[in-house]
Amino acid sequence: MTKRKTIITCAVTGAADTMAKNPAVPVTPEEIATSCIEAAEAGAAIVHIHVRDPETAAPSTDLDLYRDVVERIKTSRCDVLINLTTGYGQRIHLQNDQIREMGPKTNLMPAEDRIAHIRALSPDICSLDVATMNSGGAFGDTVMVNAPHQLTLMATGMRDAGTKPELEVFDVGHVRLAVDMIERGVVARPPFFQLALGVKWGAPADAQTIDFLRRLLPEDAEWAAFGISRESLPTATLSFLMGGHMRVGLEDNLYLEAGALAPSNAALVEQAVKVVLLHGQDVASPTEARSILALDGPTP
Repeated sequence: MTKRKTIITCAVTGAADTMAKNPAVPVTPEEIATSCIEAAEAGAAIVHIHVRDPETAAPSTDLDLYRDVVERIKTSRCDVLINLTTGYGQRIHLQNDQIREMGPKTNLMPAEDRIAHIRALSPDICSLDVATMNSGGAFGDTVMVNAPHQLTLMATGMRDAGTKPELEVFDVGHVRLAVDMIERGVVARPPFFQLALGVKWGAPADAQTIDFLRRLLPEDAEWAAFGISRESLPTATLSFLMGGHMRVGLEDNLYLEAGALAPSNAALVEQAVKVVLLHGQDVASPTEARSILALDGPTP
């Protein structure tokens, strides 16, 4: 295996209702920021951040909550790349075949509203879900909707903010759409892809799928693959072994091993670091990750 640096991303909290299953899932801005800092100290070069209502733990788009988390990380002098989600606001809930009436899980938002915190905070990276698909699991009975014109508006706003989009793709067609956006200049080169696998009803989390999807990526792309639940560490390991980077964290998986809840995001990062080191490879520092991803440097 050629010597190289592997970027580890830690997705610290997500949007699903997982706190009752594992109390280590951070909720308040202080908890989320602390978990990000601990993950960085354990070896994560990137932290992927959602925010939650501190009272209800429900997913939120409150700019003040995002600002609170980001400022806590920055004032701690923790050198980690900040990756904010733009995933909230893309779901349609149809119930009882009432196609003209949206169900209570619908949370559609205009593209500009979904990136308001990106324009305000200019993080290093933010997610861009290049995906329209049926959902299962925690988001069952909803449809994730991201029309090409919405994606173009969001990508343009990210570029204006000086933020690199992390292209989250869940299936083959999503990759093809993302590649088209790159070829049209909507997304700048070199692109950064996150292959989200094992999500109902997207592509499965296995080596064959990773191999197929990575062959569709542009030659200059950096990429990682992640799986959910019990597929998290195996998929991150496959991604590393097949030339990609890694993502772990309590957003994707609540367990450290079978039957044992993960006590923290840092513990999941430590597992990923161990995989890299056991194979004689090196974990990328935040500075090295900036270089690998062709970022201009830390966000002011």
